[in-house]
Amino acid sequence: MRSDQVKKGPERVPHRALLYATGISKKDMKKPFIGVATSFSDIVPGHVDMHQLERFIERGVCAGGGVPFFFGIPSICDGIAMGHSGMHYPLALRELVADSVESVVSAHQFDGLVCLTNCDKITPGMLMAIARLNIPSIVVTAGPMLSGRYNKRKLALVHDTFEAMVRAKKGEISYKELSCLEIEACPGAGSCQGLYTANTMACLTETMGLSLPGCATALAVSAKKKRIAEESGEKILELVKDNILPKKILTKESLENAIVVDMALGGSSNTVLHLKAIAHEAGINITLKKFDEISKKSPNITSLEPAGTYFMEDLDYAGGIPAVLKRLKSKLKNTLTVSGKKINDIAREAEIFDEDVIRPLDKAYHKQGGMAILFGNLAPNGAVVKQTAVSEKMMKFRGSAKCYNSEEEALKDILDNKIKKGTVIIIRYEGPKGGPGMREMLAPTSAIVGMGMSEDVALITDGRFSGGTKGPCIGHVSPEAASGGPIAIIKDGDRILIDIPKRKLELSISKNTFKKRMKSFKPIAPKINKGYLARYAKMVSSADQGAVLVG
Repeated sequence: MRSDQVKKGPERVPHRALLYATGISKKDMKKPFIGVATSFSDIVPGHVDMHQLERFIERGVCAGGGVPFFFGIPSICDGIAMGHSGMHYPLALRELVADSVESVVSAHQFDGLVCLTNCDKITPGMLMAIARLNIPSIVVTAGPMLSGRYNKRKLALVHDTFEAMVRAKKGEISYKELSCLEIEACPGAGSCQGLYTANTMACLTETMGLSLPGCATALAVSAKKKRIAEESGEKILELVKDNILPKKILTKESLENAIVVDMALGGSSNTVLHLKAIAHEAGINITLKKFDEISKKSPNITSLEPAGTYFMEDLDYAGGIPAVLKRLKSKLKNTLTVSGKKINDIAREAEIFDEDVIRPLDKAYHKQGGMAILFGNLAPNGAVVKQTAVSEKMMKFRGSAKCYNSEEEALKDILDNKIKKGTVIIIRYEGPKGGPGMREMLAPTSAIVGMGMSEDVALITDGRFSGGTKGPCIGHVSPEAASGGPIAIIKDGDRILIDIPKRKLELSISKNTFKKRMKSFKPIAPKINKGYLARYAKMVSSADQGAVLVG
């Protein structure tokens, strides 16, 4: 066993003495040591009930004949961090999560690893660590939140808080109703109710084969989730015994399967960053163009919040990811999963209980997948848009630029009604390096929707968007402004062309003017000069490379 390096032989007397200090027995010393990375937190709604799941994982590990060792991993709630300086940290945290898991597992030489995770950057961070470590591993995502309820209507975080705030400001709803919405929108534990980043990543983790069938959509408050947690704890011992390593499961084919499912679901645009980062750790090259190629061939067969009307609970009741795999079986490679079954086996055994929540391919909500990758002189290395959340009217748009060097500047003008119809809002110096941390722009995009301007203005940024974003919002513009990307040279009044069907993003100025501006470009001073974020900014790669740390 791998753990023999810390517990076997006469030279390990001191190590065994320390291990006995934890309370384990001589009998335990002969069993596989299983690390359980848990991101429990009292402040992250998706994580607050993890202690219960820890108990069931512990039961499973012990039932399987192993010794569980729990260790903590930091977590951040993107929603609470949104719209202020705290949003610099969540993407940067992803790298800390990966490094933390690697450090603890490697230092203690665990035989296997269970990752208990849920929210936006923690799940991809743990997946990056799994790919890096390549020891038997399984993931338990803690599950989605139930929808809220108000006046016989289902509620979701983005529509009923971020957007509702602006509707109240406009007088469309009362502040009394807004107060009711804020108390009812998030009724308890779990990741936010729609297909935002956390739930999208859970779905893709299951698709890639790193969590058990049904795990992604099983609700956080359900007994079903507890049973999956216990089964996962038991399953890790089988993976250790049979030496089933992550790189047998996490392959180019399984990553491409994840992209197919992502496009079919209409998931968060953040998954482009995360899948590329996971691929990087696994030594697999996935290009931005591959995402677009797959999107063009993968019909969008669900209509989930925020782009649609259904919730994660509806997807679970309709059959969950196994049912989605059944629909997409002809488009998927037959890859291995931690369950021991292959994707085709899971798809064949699945049942679809709602033909509208998970539509047949020939009755898809959209002919193409959720995302499109745009290129042009404004984004030579690419940009990302959630095309299924864009109205038909705005799929092609030409407007005049209004430039801002921070999210706060732009949001102030949006809320003060200073944005006119036909404007393309440019928010730059919010990329991985320039932000630093590539902040999500949910506050300005929700303000645009809440003020009824989603079919009148567009937004382009080298930052990124929440999975809850809808409308003509284009992010991940690469290269970013801080690295001298063309987004840095746009001036107020410049004409911008957005053509999603033709995958174009163009700054409409002459080639000569373009060259002159690029030659005279000087970046603004770094926004943060101390602490982790300053170090992060020096090491982080561009969005088109997954915003991974290099050097």
